[in-house]
Amino acid sequence: MTRSEKAQLLLWVVYDLDDAFAGIESIPGVCGGEPCIVRTRIPVWVLEQARRLGTSEADLLRCYPTLRAEDLANAWAYPLTSRRD
Repeated sequence: MTRSEKAQLLLWVVYDLDDAFAGIESIPGVCGGEPCIVRTRIPVWVLEQARRLGTSEADLLRCYPTLRAEDLANAWAYPLTSRRD
């Protein structure tokens, strides 16, 4: 198992045990219960999709002034099994 795979596995275990993830929250009735960045209504999947389409982190931070670099790091680290595909 690679170092990256081990890190991902650890994130899944932490998420499963705690049912929470740093900087990410799911609230029923807010954005359809989708996981969002705390303090915002920005779903993680929106940021991930923008990233896949080539949007830079600098552009995301400029387009979403309430976001911080830490929020993007939390979104990128959010377990893949929990993300919308």
